Amino acid sequence: MGTLTHLFNILLYQPLFNFLILLYDYLPGHDFGIAVIFLTVSIKLIFYPIGAQAIRSQKTLSELQPKIQEVQNKYKNDREKQAKAMMELYKEEKINPFSGCLPLLIQLPILIALYRVFWKGLSPEELSLLYSFVPRPGMINASFLGIVDLSKSTVTLINNNSSLLWPNVILVLLAGITQFIQTKMVTPKTSKAAAKDGQMNQFSGMLQKQMLYFFPVVTVFFLWKLPSALALYWVVTTVFTILQQYFLYRPRQGNKVAEIKS
Repeated sequence: MGTLTHLFNILLYQPLFNFLILLYDYLPGHDFGIAVIFLTVSIKLIFYPIGAQAIRSQKTLSELQPKIQEVQNKYKNDREKQAKAMMELYKEEKINPFSGCLPLLIQLPILIALYRVFWKGLSPEELSLLYSFVPRPGMINASFLGIVDLSKSTVTLINNNSSLLWPNVILVLLAGITQFIQTKMVTPKTSKAAAKDGQMNQFSGMLQKQMLYFFPVVTVFFLWKLPSALALYWVVTTVFTILQQYFLYRPRQGNKVAEIKS
């Protein structure tokens, strides 16, 4: 466990912490929130190819929903044949149904590292972990535009009866709203006829609706108790993903011309 913790600190915590302080030092205005935004965008750009591939797989899965529902209805009384037919369909279409989980698996350790950065990294003792080429900033003002205290969680501000509560509340709620939009964009659309056709389709549609609201609610619940810098990170990374999905989901001009001609 000690070796894993050491590797985690060397490979994730320290690089992210040093990069954040470097941004804080050199960006005009020394705004901690702006530094968090630049850090988030940098992380998203580094993992852009993986994220784009996951979005393309989600798009393909969404377009395959009619065929998937057809397989589910055909083998609704035989789970083994249904699973086999589904795997054959995925193989035929050359997609991996689990590829969408890869960005989540990558993002989880980064989130844990950022949690440590925002929770402990602002204390003077942690500045000893700075690389030699990173200037020591002294006291860090963990505010965003002078109105959001990114070092505090919303629940902490509530307990302290802070007058600066509402900007943090709005930031957390904005994280939930953007998560809803992002989830809505990748939720496969099911026709009313297909939704009524068979218990499997009804269950699938109900599950999709539940997940559509489940993720935003869980996002707000967890961010409510974490430093608000994580909420800002979540908002920026979700907005970045929404833009990615928009451009990757948008039909190409050639496809539109082909549809008009047909």
